[in-house]
Amino acid sequence: MRKVIIAFDSFKGTITARRACELAAETLRESAPDTDIVIKPMADGGEGTADAMIAARSGTWIPHRVTGPLADMDVDAGYAWFEDSRTALVELASASGITLLKAGQLNPMNTTTRGTGELIARAIAEKQPENILLGIGGSATTDGGTGAATALGWRFVDREGREIEGRGGVLADIDRIIPPPGDHMLPPVEVLCDVTNPLTGPNGAAHVYSPQKGASPEVVAQLDRGLEHLAACIQRDLNRAVRDVPGAGAAGGMGAGALAFFNAALVSGIDTVIAISGLTDEMMDADWILTGEGRLDGPSLQGKVISGIVNAARRHSQAKTAVIAGSVQLSAEERSRSGLAAIYAT
Repeated sequence: MRKVIIAFDSFKGTITARRACELAAETLRESAPDTDIVIKPMADGGEGTADAMIAARSGTWIPHRVTGPLADMDVDAGYAWFEDSRTALVELASASGITLLKAGQLNPMNTTTRGTGELIARAIAEKQPENILLGIGGSATTDGGTGAATALGWRFVDREGREIEGRGGVLADIDRIIPPPGDHMLPPVEVLCDVTNPLTGPNGAAHVYSPQKGASPEVVAQLDRGLEHLAACIQRDLNRAVRDVPGAGAAGGMGAGALAFFNAALVSGIDTVIAISGLTDEMMDADWILTGEGRLDGPSLQGKVISGIVNAARRHSQAKTAVIAGSVQLSAEERSRSGLAAIYAT
C-alpha cells in the first residue's frame, strides 16, 4: 500500500493548514482509496502554529481575552496546552498579530506585545508548564518585546522614574530596566524563529519588517534608533548582548526581548514543529509527502515550512516531496535546486 503524508502550511487569508490537509485527504481518498494517508498540518512559528500543533499532537486550546496589538484593544486569543509533555505553546500572532488590525490601524510606533506576555503569564499561573514554546511570526509590533515583558512584571522607566509602556515609539525614552521582584525566572522558553536578522541596522527589525507594519522611512529610522537604545540598556542593566544575535530582529525585536527578559533560546520553528508533531517518524516508510502554502517563492526555500520538510525528508526518508501552492514564483534555477519532485500551482 502506498503511504502519503499530507503536511500543508496555511494558505494565508484563505484556509488553515488543517483545512488544506483535510481537503487534500478527501480528494486522495476518492481517487486512490487504497492509499495510507497521514495528516500532519504544519507551521513555522507564525499564524496557525497552535492550530497545526493541536491537530498533530491532540493538544487543547485554552482561550483568554487579552490586550491586542494596541493598548486600548482587547482580543480573543489563547494558548495551546499539551498535557503529555507539560508544554504550553503561545502564538504571538493570536494576541499581537498584524492580521488583528485594519490597514488604518497599522503603526509600529503604537503597537505592543503586551497581550503575548499576558498569555505567557496565564499559562504559567494555570498550568505550571515545564516548557514554553513561543511562536513569534506574524507580529504587528516593533517594541523589542518590552510589552510582553511588562505583562510579566518587568519595568521600564524614564529619567524621571516614570513608567514607560511597551511600544515601539517610546523605546528611546528608557533610562532603566528593572526586573520583577523575587524569582522572576520562567520555565525554559524556546522561541520558534526562522529568520536570522539582527536587532538593528540595515538588516534589522525596523528596516526589514516595519515598513509592512505601516512604518514610513522616517518612522523606520526612529524605530531603529529605539531598538539600538534598548539593546544598550539591556547590555548595561542585564549584562546581555542581544543586538547582533541571529534572530534577535524577529517579530520587531521580540527575539531579542525573549533572550533578555525570558532567558529564552531561539530555535528553528519548522524543525521544532516537525519534530514535535511526529512527522519525522511517519516519514520513515512514506512514499510521498504532499505539502504546500499560499505562495511558493524564494523565501519558501529558506527556513520555511516547505524547505524544512524537504530537508527532513532527505535526512529521514526516501519519500518524494510534492508541492501544491496557490501561486508559484520560482525561477528555473530555484526549481532545480529545490529538492521537490513535483510543483503545482492552483
